[in-house]
Amino acid sequence: MAAVQQPRSNTFVAHIPLLRTLSKLLLIVKNLEESIKVDQLKEALTEIFSEYGTIIDLVAKTNLKAKGQAFIVFDTADSAEKAIEEIQGFELFEKPMVLDYAKSRSDATVLKEGTPDDFEMHKRRRLAEKERKQAMEAAEAAKRLKRAAPVIGNDIAARPIKAARGTGLKSSNPAGGAVVPEEYLPPNKILFIQNLPDEYGIDELTAIFGRFEGFREVRLVPGRRGIAFVEYDAEAGAISAKENTTGMGLGDEGKVMKVVYQRK
Repeated sequence: MAAVQQPRSNTFVAHIPLLRTLSKLLLIVKNLEESIKVDQLKEALTEIFSEYGTIIDLVAKTNLKAKGQAFIVFDTADSAEKAIEEIQGFELFEKPMVLDYAKSRSDATVLKEGTPDDFEMHKRRRLAEKERKQAMEAAEAAKRLKRAAPVIGNDIAARPIKAARGTGLKSSNPAGGAVVPEEYLPPNKILFIQNLPDEYGIDELTAIFGRFEGFREVRLVPGRRGIAFVEYDAEAGAISAKENTTGMGLGDEGKVMKVVYQRK
């Protein structure tokens, strides 16, 4: 059985033209059992897919949008093609897997086949596209809220709508219109952290959020427990931190931490 090869982060091969075949290295696996723990799922996928070639990256996430799917990067297009042909429909945890080529190249693929400049450009494009989609979702959510505004006589939502806001957050609409739900807020370099255990302070939160690029500081709210703000030098660091910490269980009781962007 071929071993899983860790993606290279500091050593780059000589520049190779980025060919169309690179897109054939990355597979997406769908219809996975969502109740299975990520570590257990990754172990099972590695056991199955490593039979078809060397895996240079395997990603399975726990956030709601990515649940039930995983991404696998092979070192050759032949390995990826053979895996699709032979594993398509194979049952894992009593659910048939659905395989396809992913639409975009993974970080591991670019690291393996490109130059440092290629990798930096790839990251910037990926983050920009993600931010664009999140901003569009936020705009659509705001439109839906405005369309749902009540009609009073002939005055259609002429007066500002009072909406509940998260503690310590600013309104995203200076005119006083409907407030965009926290889950749809566009990226911001400041994160708003909620549902923290009472005993969690600056040191504990720094240990969690300080490992992401551009970390600047943790700010607690005087007189308020369970909430905090975390600031980064740029939105990219905040985006990475939010993706990797949302839903994390903290404390003896395993309180689920909520991480959202601060309203601008």
